[in-house]
Amino acid sequence: MLLRRIITGSIVQIVVLALLLFVPAGTLDWWRAWVLLGVFALGTVASVLDLYPDHKDLLQERLKSPLQRDQPWVDKIVLVPFVVLFLGLFVLIPLDLYRWHLLPRVATSLSWLGLALLLIGWWISHLSLKHNPYAAPVVKHQVARRHTVVDSGVYGIVRHPMYAGAIAVMFGIPLWLESEAGILVVVVMTTLLVLRIVFEERFLCQLSGYDAYLLKVRYRLIPRVW
Repeated sequence: MLLRRIITGSIVQIVVLALLLFVPAGTLDWWRAWVLLGVFALGTVASVLDLYPDHKDLLQERLKSPLQRDQPWVDKIVLVPFVVLFLGLFVLIPLDLYRWHLLPRVATSLSWLGLALLLIGWWISHLSLKHNPYAAPVVKHQVARRHTVVDSGVYGIVRHPMYAGAIAVMFGIPLWLESEAGILVVVVMTTLLVLRIVFEERFLCQLSGYDAYLLKVRYRLIPRVW
């Protein structure tokens, strides 16, 4: 049942993203968009195969709604505009490239950096899920799952590797699709994630041992930077 839900949800997600990209573009002749969707599809399959069945509880948790009853209201305030901007990014980019031409296209040589960021960011995010069985999509204290501090693996390098990977993926999308306007949207999304990190760390201080973890791993997103 769980695997079926994951497969169904993944297919729906890819179809929705495809519609958001190709309908505003007015064409299917956009090979970079097909590559992007292929990375998302293959990355999802590889990640699920690696996590299942040892991380069933985590996969089950990540299938839940991004808005939950026991979720702090501050997290909802940050998460709702983030999700809207993420979906809007997939609409803005084709409108920018095929209709509005808001800004010049990203240079082709630089766009390949976007693809590299996509792959690297996806791998970091996957490792975050593999190393942290409590990596829920919302900020909350998972009492029923005996929520504890994770300080090994990628969590021994930075305190929020999932966000670090997500930011790399987010910047990779408009870079690969050659949209400078899309990059500006990602800057706003990154700002929201930074705000969420600050709030989330205050919330996680409720966990036993988190204060010690803050001293052990000093950096949040980028080693020796922040």
